[in-house]
Amino acid sequence: MLVKLENPNILLKAVEIISELVLEVRIKLNEFGLSIIAMDPANVSMVSFRLPRSAFSQFDLGENPKEVIGVNLEDLKRILKRCGSSSSLTMEKIDNTLNLQIFDRIKRDFTLCLIEIESEDKEIPNLEYSSVIKINSEDLIDAVEDCVVVADACGFVIKEGKFIIKANGLNSAKIEFSGDQVEIQAEDCKARYSLEYLQKFMKGAKLCEKTILKFANDHPLKIEFKNPEMEIDFILAPRVETED
Repeated sequence: MLVKLENPNILLKAVEIISELVLEVRIKLNEFGLSIIAMDPANVSMVSFRLPRSAFSQFDLGENPKEVIGVNLEDLKRILKRCGSSSSLTMEKIDNTLNLQIFDRIKRDFTLCLIEIESEDKEIPNLEYSSVIKINSEDLIDAVEDCVVVADACGFVIKEGKFIIKANGLNSAKIEFSGDQVEIQAEDCKARYSLEYLQKFMKGAKLCEKTILKFANDHPLKIEFKNPEMEIDFILAPRVETED
């Protein structure tokens, strides 16, 4: 296996986001490109990352139609951070190691030990959603930060054609979006989610202009971040509790 990225910053940004949730992952490479699917240790959230084959200037799996490698994300992240804005990166599997070569003014070689990760192959569940919201990513980031000021969880509410994000603790916050401000394809519903996780996910919102939210009554939330270079999705279990 040998692949090359002319813009390794794409991979670095994804690794930085995913490492907020999990420490070790299985990276899959096949004819479609590179992908990661992982669940956080608390089994509260899942992340799915896809980097298409078209993002690579070289993509050679050799005789293997697919390759799976286990890596420590913190170790990988430290190496990727050594790439500059004009660097290119090759990754080659050699026995039980991943050889990473950074090319800019000079060539630098790093060797990353691969690890065995004992876990079943995971897939993002195919869930039914009654509500789909397409929102400006900056507005979503601000709304989440507004809620963090007053509580540790927030509600996503569809009511009378409006999308509402609200949080209640000793104090409260409420952010309301009309159909003129966000794209709403939804029926009335509400669900509550952890702000600790949503804050981590918002790093992905910085990669795209629009974010897609999918949810239903007391139902897992799916967040989709897409740009021309990659896609990161998150699934977050609801917080089922009585609001004050």
